[in-house]
Parts: sequence; structure tokens; C-alpha cells
Amino acid sequence: MALENIPSRNCGLCPRLVEFRNKQRQKFPDWHNAPVPSFGALDARLLIVGLAPGLRGANRTGRPFTGDHAGNLLYPTMMKFGFATGKFDADPDDSLALEDCRICNAVRCVPPANKPVAFEMNACRPYLVSEISAMPRLRAILALGRIAHDNILRTMNLRLAAHPFGHAAVHDISPKIQLYDSYHCSRYNTNTGRLTEKMFENVFEKVRADLE
Repeated sequence: MALENIPSRNCGLCPRLVEFRNKQRQKFPDWHNAPVPSFGALDARLLIVGLAPGLRGANRTGRPFTGDHAGNLLYPTMMKFGFATGKFDADPDDSLALEDCRICNAVRCVPPANKPVAFEMNACRPYLVSEISAMPRLRAILALGRIAHDNILRTMNLRLAAHPFGHAAVHDISPKIQLYDSYHCSRYNTNTGRLTEKMFENVFEKVRADLE
């Protein structure tokens, strides 16, 4: 199945994000500075959903979680549990390839201070709807952080109160799909100990076991 709804390079849905993106294009003309495309195949059984591209990460490199601290934990963990192969160099031209996994963000453009507002999340939600609809073998969605969790529930037209976010929590969100929660693998969370490497691996271990 093809992905029918993707944002254009100059998507104009969110005026604040457009203004910020244009400033980055002027400052860093060699950066991606556009909506960041998803990474991985549509026939994957696992979809990992982050919040938004990092300014010097995906917004710079054009690949989710590539070029910032979060990817330095995410991709090695994925490789450990068989969801990625090759070598991760925090560069989209490395040899990294995803296995039975796809990665996207709830908001496709970088927001100021890495904090999208409600309007921007709502405007971008049709792309997440399209993403999920185009994955016929999807069985597991991993939300990196509460905001990603909430966006997934809204995408599935589910009540947030019925599925509260919690690290390592698992929710049945459709007859075929389970939602797994993890604290975001951000520098802040790892530096403060809110998320340890072992805690993160425990979530992936559960996903891997359930997909076997």
C-alpha cells in the first residue's frame, strides 16, 4: 500500500513553523530544513513515533533521530533487538537499515524550542493517520514520550483517559495493534536518570517478545 498523504517540502499549514523553518534555511542553507520523511518500510510491523524533528538532528540531516542525542540511544537499542542493521554514524549516508520497523514523528517540521503547540499537532495529524492506514502489517506502535502517545490516541479516535501514559505501559488500541509507551530518549531524560538504558531496553524487549 502506498502512502497517499505526505507534506510537501514547503508545507504551509503552520505559520509559526514556516517562519521558523525559513529562518533556519537562511542560517543553514545546506540543512534539510523541511518536513522530515519517515524512515523504514510500510510493511513493517512496528512503528516508532517521536514528537518532532530536532533542530540539529533530523531537521539538519533529513532522517528521524539522526544527528542528535536521542538517536545515539534509539538506534543502538534497535540494533540490539533486531529492528535495525548496519552501522549507525548519525549520518543519513551511513549503512543503517531498519528491519520490520518504521519511524516517524507526530509533527513533521522542527518547532521552536522543540515544543510544538496544539494547533501544529492537529494540523499534522492527517499525516500520522495516513501513515498508520498505509501499514497493513502493523501490530505495534511505540510512543516516545507522552505527547507522541496522546497524538497516537487522538489519531485512533480513542479517549486519552482510557489509556494513560506510563513508561513501559502497553495498551490495546485496536484488535490488531498494541501501543507501547516509553519516556522519550532525550538528552534531558537520560542525563537526569528519568530514562536509563536498561529501562529503554526493557520496552524493546517487550515489543520484540510480543512480535515473535
